[in-house]
Amino acid sequence: MKPELHPTTEILAPLLGVWRGEGQGEYPTIEPFSYGEEVTFSHVGKPFLAYAQRTWSLADGAPLHGESGYWRPLDGGRIEVVLAHPFGAAEVLVGTVAGVAIRLVSQQVATTPSAKRIDGSERDLDVEGDTLRYVVRMAAVGQPLRHHLAGALRRVT
Repeated sequence: MKPELHPTTEILAPLLGVWRGEGQGEYPTIEPFSYGEEVTFSHVGKPFLAYAQRTWSLADGAPLHGESGYWRPLDGGRIEVVLAHPFGAAEVLVGTVAGVAIRLVSQQVATTPSAKRIDGSERDLDVEGDTLRYVVRMAAVGQPLRHHLAGALRRVT
């Protein structure tokens, strides 16, 4: 039996489900690349959404990246997001939710001693029906904040 969506998370309801699609990445320190992606937003009836993401190479299906975390909506259209990355980084992002547009800016990025330096990131997500589009900007490894990823995903469940 699935629990009811917590009233606080109603503002994030358009994100719920499994999304799949493709994206493109670039950064001055790497070659441009394309990838497949799956994102899942779920809930357990508490005032947050659980988030899991994985990507793979379109060329050979090899895994590329994954991240997981929690999205917590607050009063006044504000949101806090905590994300963990397997390369040794954890991000705290804050932002706004306005209808189906979410804007996030990192407030803190903690890295392990062996991780590459990340100074900050920004994420914009827009949901239109069963399509989720996003853009990620990143400041890392001595580079200023700049475009890193963009993708379009379709809701599959």
